[in-house]
Amino acid sequence: MELTAAEPRRKRLTQLFIDGEAAVKIDTETFLRSGLRPGDQITDETLRQLILASDARRANEKALYLLEHRDHSKKELADKIARTAASREAAQSAAQRMEELGLVNDEAYARRKAKELFQRKRYGAMRVRQELRQKGISSELIDELVEEYAGELAQENIAAILEKKYSGWQEDERTRRRAFAALQRMGYSYGQIREGMRREEDFGEFEE
Repeated sequence: MELTAAEPRRKRLTQLFIDGEAAVKIDTETFLRSGLRPGDQITDETLRQLILASDARRANEKALYLLEHRDHSKKELADKIARTAASREAAQSAAQRMEELGLVNDEAYARRKAKELFQRKRYGAMRVRQELRQKGISSELIDELVEEYAGELAQENIAAILEKKYSGWQEDERTRRRAFAALQRMGYSYGQIREGMRREEDFGEFEE
C-alpha cells in the first residue's frame, strides 16, 4: 500500500490517503513522529500501530484536559473520553494511567461528591447512592459514606427544603403533595418524609 497524501484536518488531525483513497484520520503529532511521508509504502501492521498510537495519545490528552477543569471518578473519566476522543480501550487505558499518576482517586472523589450531595444539594441517601453508582464508585465505599452522612443530615435537610421551597405546606394539601413528591425524587424514603413533616408540624404547634 502506498501513502499517497496526508492532509491536515481540524482538531489537530491528519487525513491519510492510501492508494489514492481517504483512509483514516490520525493525530497529527503521532503522524509526524512516525516519519512517514507521501510516497512511502505502508503495511497493514504499520497502519494498525499508527492508529493505536494516535488513539492512545488523543485519549491521554483528553483525560488531562478534563481533569484540568474538575475532578472525575475513573469510570466517569473513561466514559467521557470514549464518547468524544478515542476508543473504549484507549479511554480505559488513559483513565488507568491518570490513576497511576495520582490524578484520579476514586475514594477522595467519592468523599467530596458525597459531601456535596448531602450538604449542598440536600439529597437523601437513595439519590446519593444512585449518583455515586453512576460514577463507578464501589458499593462498599458508598455504604460507608451513606452511613457517615445520611443519618445526621436527613431530618435537617428535609426541614430546610420544606422551609425554603414549600412554605405553607402545612395549610395547603396541594403544596404538601408537591413537597412529598419532590422529597421522594431527592432520595428520601416514605418514612423519613413522614417523620420530617411530623416534626415540623409539632415544632410549629410548639412555637404557637
